[in-house]
Amino acid sequence: MSVRRATHAGSWYSDSRSELNQQLSRWLSEVNVDHGPARAIISPHAGYQYCGSCAAFAYRQVDPGRVRRVFILGPSHHVRLPGCALSTYEKYATPFYDLVIDQHVYQELKRSGKFEQMSASTDEDEHSIEMQLPMIAKMMERYATQFTVVPILVGSLVPEKEAMYGSVLAPYLDDPSNLFVISSDFCHWGQRFRYTYFDRSCGEIHRSISKLDRTGMDLIEQLSPKGFTEYLKKYGNTICGRHPIGVLLNAVESLRKTGNGHNMSLKFLKYSQSSQCYSMSDSSVSYAAASFVVH
Repeated sequence: MSVRRATHAGSWYSDSRSELNQQLSRWLSEVNVDHGPARAIISPHAGYQYCGSCAAFAYRQVDPGRVRRVFILGPSHHVRLPGCALSTYEKYATPFYDLVIDQHVYQELKRSGKFEQMSASTDEDEHSIEMQLPMIAKMMERYATQFTVVPILVGSLVPEKEAMYGSVLAPYLDDPSNLFVISSDFCHWGQRFRYTYFDRSCGEIHRSISKLDRTGMDLIEQLSPKGFTEYLKKYGNTICGRHPIGVLLNAVESLRKTGNGHNMSLKFLKYSQSSQCYSMSDSSVSYAAASFVVH
């Protein structure tokens, strides 16, 4: 059975099971359940030393006893992809245990004709999905043999394709036994990212970045795919998971159109920056954690 190696273990996060367990346990223990049980979460995907404590705010909202399948939507950082792609592996390795890919759901998605397959090298190079895996394994440790994962690599989608994929995935989002993990960092600011938007009325640069991110976060909380798309066009904010977020917002929109009458809400629970920028030579990456609930 083919297993994708944990290619970022030992660099982006600890490859020691005991050390990693201690670290994740501590972060999760420091967070309360404020907006749960989550049907979907938005979680950052940088090195755990930078964003692990932030990600815990999202994962703490999940009730593992309800979850039998975890969809992981991560952006493609290294390969130009006009649509979405599925893994060729059968399992994903973590320092805790291997996560089994749901081949039944994969076959359903393949039958839609909307998904391609990513190469093994693309899969192993990409960190946006892998960085969620130890968190998922830790969260689901009591149910390790009772759930599957559905990793989906999301490309640079035009709004129409975000809507199409949202429609395809909406029935899965409607199932309370499914959890969606949307992998995204927020603003990548600095000359090395080729993005230096600065609203001087905010004072310091890091305050401008925070205002910029929170403007986008407010639109995401409003569950407005159109509003979020217009915001991205206006500001060009370098939110690397903007397309996975767009797919989630469109899945919600699709559910609303079916008239199921769900009371749905999304709330951001934590925001942080890797460092505070004061000069144009500085740089930072922003992180945010959110939980989406269906009442």
